[in-house]
Amino acid sequence: MLETKTNTGRGFVSIVGAGPGPVDLMTLRALDRLQRAEVVVHDRLITSEVLALIPENAQRLYVGKALGDHAVPQEGIHALLVQHAQLGLRVVRLKGGDPYVFGRGGEEVQALQAAGIAFEVVPGVTAASGCSAAAGIPLTHRDLAGSCVFLPGHLADDNATHDWQALARPGQTRVFYMGVQRLAQIAHQLMAHGLSADTPAAIVRDGTRATQTVIATGLARLVARAPAYGAQPGLLIVGETVQLSPDYHAN
Repeated sequence: MLETKTNTGRGFVSIVGAGPGPVDLMTLRALDRLQRAEVVVHDRLITSEVLALIPENAQRLYVGKALGDHAVPQEGIHALLVQHAQLGLRVVRLKGGDPYVFGRGGEEVQALQAAGIAFEVVPGVTAASGCSAAAGIPLTHRDLAGSCVFLPGHLADDNATHDWQALARPGQTRVFYMGVQRLAQIAHQLMAHGLSADTPAAIVRDGTRATQTVIATGLARLVARAPAYGAQPGLLIVGETVQLSPDYHAN
């Protein structure tokens, strides 16, 4: 069981990954923890159907974040988790995707450990695997990609933070979380370091949901065709496996 306990007599925090959106992509453990929660601290991208599973008598605390708009700063989220656990309550920190994949779950665990709060981490389907599968894009393939790498979209803001030459090498699938806003910068860096402009690439928005949209074509063409950045969550996938998507069009 993925659990760490401290014998303090205090409450308990479950940091729960809700997956990419649909209820039926949640794990059974996530569902169990949510339905037994007394306090739920949840993010912006949790779907209404998942929120509907929260017990009526549970307290809901919204701490969602959007670009430049954080309802509660990260340190405030830490404080909420600790404060409610210290009241002896069962607290669920409900996060989209997986808590440990660009979900800041590691920071929240550190805060709980520092306060001596008992906790567990419940993994969830992360956007990279959920959205790529829903779009028909394998993350690895014996003939096309022997590895994959997960990256934050803001990587493009600082050229010194990563080895772009390594990222431009063939035989890998690159997945940029929240990469739509910085698509042009990411594409420029990859192509400047040797990646072909015709490399298959895709934008998957609202992945795994009924509102999912996929644009898949060559990288340079994708930059020209990309929609304007908006509130919808978007994933950028770059690599040869994108050509296997039924939505892929080279031209």
